[in-house]
Amino acid sequence: MSIFTDIEAALMELRDEKYASFQKNLTPELEKEHFIGVRTPALRKLAKELRKRSDTEEFLASLPHGSFEEDQIHSFIISDEKDFGKCLAQTEAFLPYINNWATCDQFSPKVFAKHREELLPHIRRWIASGRTYTVRFAAGMLMKHFLGDSFLTEYADMVAEIHSDEYYINMMRAWYFATALATNYDDVLTYIEYKRLDVWTHNKTIQKAAESFRITKEHKQHLNTLKIKGA
Repeated sequence: MSIFTDIEAALMELRDEKYASFQKNLTPELEKEHFIGVRTPALRKLAKELRKRSDTEEFLASLPHGSFEEDQIHSFIISDEKDFGKCLAQTEAFLPYINNWATCDQFSPKVFAKHREELLPHIRRWIASGRTYTVRFAAGMLMKHFLGDSFLTEYADMVAEIHSDEYYINMMRAWYFATALATNYDDVLTYIEYKRLDVWTHNKTIQKAAESFRITKEHKQHLNTLKIKGA
């Protein structure tokens, strides 16, 4: 049997229509028919099984997929690829087809953590792509791999200098800066104090920081004084 037949059979067996409706509500970018209704742990388990097959590449080459679940499986298969060059090529092929925030945010290749410097030029290119979820993915990679001891202000500049009206891009930008305030407060505070971000992202960053358990009460109090009123 082909990998496509086996995936379809496995997904149908795991299907939960109520869960599909729940997913649709969480992911408004997609129509309901995109959802089969399979939970993430089951998809991760299926992806691990599919990685062992000799015909996995056939599935990875069959873009675009027809369902949210297939996109999730695709992202989980790539995320476990241990060869950086191969993983990067698979990532480049997949990024233009990501069409929702959930797949974008759960797509996180593990091997990238060991190849930060090699990854940076690609992040710069993804940020300049103009594609909503490619830009979001790039900012997410900066958040995951380039904060804490790996932080440089040039990385925060890359996120601050994104100009977009896209909700899913600016929400990630706010998430990035709120997380950066938790890990590199003194370096990142100036982006808020000097209003380096657009008004919506500025205020959303402060809101998300206020919700964080990783930011001190004193820092939250100061950030709240920096909200832009009337926005």
